[in-house]
Amino acid sequence: KLPTMKMLLSLIALLSAALLADAAPPTCYSRVLSLSKEITESFKELQTSKAVDSCVETLPRLYLDIHNYCVLAKLRDFVAYPRCERVLEVSELKEKARSLYTIMISYCRRDLVFLTDDCSALENPILPPIDPS
Repeated sequence: KLPTMKMLLSLIALLSAALLADAAPPTCYSRVLSLSKEITESFKELQTSKAVDSCVETLPRLYLDIHNYCVLAKLRDFVAYPRCERVLEVSELKEKARSLYTIMISYCRRDLVFLTDDCSALENPILPPIDPS
């Protein structure tokens, strides 16, 4: 009976640890990473949407790599872009970009490490190969 109880307590402890690991608050880095991916995906969807205003085609490209120091200038340029204010999706995207910029320069300033400052990499990203299967 004692080994079974010990095993049950071990199982409970293991499951509790797993639940706590999932409940951990996001780090600054993980928040910046997830928000940058969300913004990049939203921009791609906006570019491919048929129902959006033609001004969307003139927006600056918005591929974000938070490890590239040029991402800060890219975010500033996108937020300051004067066109498309009347398009709700663009306004929402600009607001997310503004939030990401603020998080990066204020809250996470000391937590982020920039590995490069290659601005052209943000204009012409190297995309992963398409899986033919």
